Amino acid sequence: MPKNSEDRRARRSRRLLKASLLELMKHKTFSEISVRDVTDEADMNRATFYLHYSGTAELLQSVEEDLLAELQALVDAHMQETVAIGSVNPVFEPVLDFLVEHRETCAVLFASSEASGFFQSLQRLVHENGAPLVRTWFRPEDPWLTEYLLNFLAWGFIGLLAEWFEKDMALPKAELLSAAQRLADGAAASLFPREERRSS
Repeated sequence: MPKNSEDRRARRSRRLLKASLLELMKHKTFSEISVRDVTDEADMNRATFYLHYSGTAELLQSVEEDLLAELQALVDAHMQETVAIGSVNPVFEPVLDFLVEHRETCAVLFASSEASGFFQSLQRLVHENGAPLVRTWFRPEDPWLTEYLLNFLAWGFIGLLAEWFEKDMALPKAELLSAAQRLADGAAASLFPREERRSS
């Protein structure tokens, strides 16, 4: 069989396994889901599963890593504009659109306490990408304040998003973006003296 055909089959198998796990997680806690459950849902044999993953934990980790890699690519694509205008909106809006597009996946991961690694990974993503912005925009003298701000904003944005999904996105997207920007601005203004803020 040509290598390209094998690659396509492998990608299709991994995609089916991930989709099957997410579907099962809508109805069962992660700890209750076995490899057999996943393969039955995917109409696939267990030998094929083990060609790609060592178990359900690795499969779940792969789901999370895929989502985070796409989020990071979005952040990278809009970071230059974000730095230039001094606002998180150029990054936050496309990220929000992406998460809305993948809302079912996010809702499953948010709802599963056993998938709490996803919360930690999101926090790290916000922190790692936010640190250069804080240094550029505010030039803080105290590195501990930068850490406090980034952790506060990371968990705040994640909570804001989780609550928005929980409320079935009743708040218009523009208002959510505005609220996120005001929260970020307010938190930064409360921590950094005026002279530490970037001049307009």
